[in-house]
Amino acid sequence: MKLIKKYLLVLVVVFLVPGLWGCQSKPPLTRYDAQFLELFDTVTSVVGYANDKKEFTDFVQEFYDELKIYHQLYDIYNDYEGINNIKTINDQAGISPVVVDDKIIDLLEFSIEMNEKTEGYVNVAMGSVLSIWHDYRTEGIDNPEESAIPSMEELESAAAETDIGKVEIDKEASTVYLPEKGMRLDVGAIAKGYAVEQVCQRLEAKGFHHALVSVGGNVRAIGTKDDGTKWTVGIQNPDMQSETKYLHKVAMEDMSLVTSGSYQRYYTVDGVRYHHIINPDYLMPWNEYDSVSILCKDSGMADALSTAVFNMPLEKGEALIASMEGVEALWIYPDGKEVYSQGFQAYMTE
Repeated sequence: MKLIKKYLLVLVVVFLVPGLWGCQSKPPLTRYDAQFLELFDTVTSVVGYANDKKEFTDFVQEFYDELKIYHQLYDIYNDYEGINNIKTINDQAGISPVVVDDKIIDLLEFSIEMNEKTEGYVNVAMGSVLSIWHDYRTEGIDNPEESAIPSMEELESAAAETDIGKVEIDKEASTVYLPEKGMRLDVGAIAKGYAVEQVCQRLEAKGFHHALVSVGGNVRAIGTKDDGTKWTVGIQNPDMQSETKYLHKVAMEDMSLVTSGSYQRYYTVDGVRYHHIINPDYLMPWNEYDSVSILCKDSGMADALSTAVFNMPLEKGEALIASMEGVEALWIYPDGKEVYSQGFQAYMTE
């Protein structure tokens, strides 16, 4: 594994404060950090405490190796030798079931559960619609003078193939089948956070208790810093022109913070910015909020909820968050207005 030394800012930034060791029965661990770029098409940053550099390097290597498995399985664009992944399932839509790893079935079952909890506002079966927007966005970025948006007729035709209830999962046979040829899975709203959660749980069970990872802005704290204090994570200001880069800092221990926003991935058509989060009600990007941040224990849930709540009217989003124990949210509007769920501010340090 090649560790990339250059730090790349995504949706959040980690604020590290030197620990005050005081009287301890064991010597303090040493803080290390590493970055790599290869997985989930984003930067991954790992900060942790270990007895020595080798111990930390082994931890990062294991984290990388485990995350790479999920990256390949959940990829919708690339094939990998000897692996049936989400792309394989899409390629075989309307043709035949595909034998897949249990990690894919587990993800899809979790995705179906989150689809039900959010009343359809996060839907991994929206691939037919999302692929259209992906193609237009890619073309618009590569050739700005020819940028365009898809027609509503094109989008509505694709939307007819987005019923998640039609996805056929056979756990005994370990197969997944899309019965209609136009169906496509796109797990981008859930997969990254879900994978991070699974890997962190596995490594924590092996005895790693002092690490903070950020995979494209999906932040997961494993325990605390070595001195027992919580990790402090900053929430980026969606206004990229502002001198105030971070709006708030939150203290985290064994928790996840995920932000969905309109200000990172977008393209412009006739002076109008179209971001990558597509609202299932309108089949278009929705500009009600600049960002929504979710704070909870599970990174997969935080990832799914950040997309779902971003696409919901405020009252519906507030009601959903209030109904879920241990889940908090922050909404940021284009005019700078902020709305907090009932318990969010208790985690804020400033």
